Amino acid sequence: MDFSANIVLENNRVRLRPLEIGDFEALKVVAFDADLWKYTLTRGDDAVSLAAYIRQALEAREQGLRYPFVIIDRETGQLAGSTSYYNEAEADQRISIGYTWVGQNFQRSGLNWACKHLLLSHAFGQMGHERVELETDARNDKSRTAMTRMGATEEGTLRSHRLTQGGFRRDTVIFSVIQSDWSELRQTVFQPFEYRG
Repeated sequence: MDFSANIVLENNRVRLRPLEIGDFEALKVVAFDADLWKYTLTRGDDAVSLAAYIRQALEAREQGLRYPFVIIDRETGQLAGSTSYYNEAEADQRISIGYTWVGQNFQRSGLNWACKHLLLSHAFGQMGHERVELETDARNDKSRTAMTRMGATEEGTLRSHRLTQGGFRRDTVIFSVIQSDWSELRQTVFQPFEYRG
């Protein structure tokens, strides 16, 4: 993928555009909530940690490791959180979606679902990937349930996989969606987002 490209994705519910350093003020409105960061690798629930989160995301983009987006709720125009592409393996036609967090006021609103529609559509369409991976902390039942509901397949658990907050080593649950799954999911689970408006 071209990490220097200005990728903007939009459907009838949400708009994704590249994360910028100037998004700090708008993001702090939704990010300063400790519960959002309970199972994440890093935190962003105060000014120092959110500034570090944004800086690290932008540095990872410069290094070609991660492409971070801001999530914009089309109903309100507000920034609601962030999500990213990462771990792209072009030779294997594979990419990951993650680093996703959405403010409490936007949870259970369909916003994250709409984000996944955009990211999966772009990964399988314009990017030509065969496989998209998603991962979560094994303790995060809410995330695991959401991934299952959106049609991703749980493939297994990587034990003591990643070092997370406070030096804790988490188990990571891996999910995937492959091209043949997407052909069906876009007409079923994600059908409400298939038409722009």
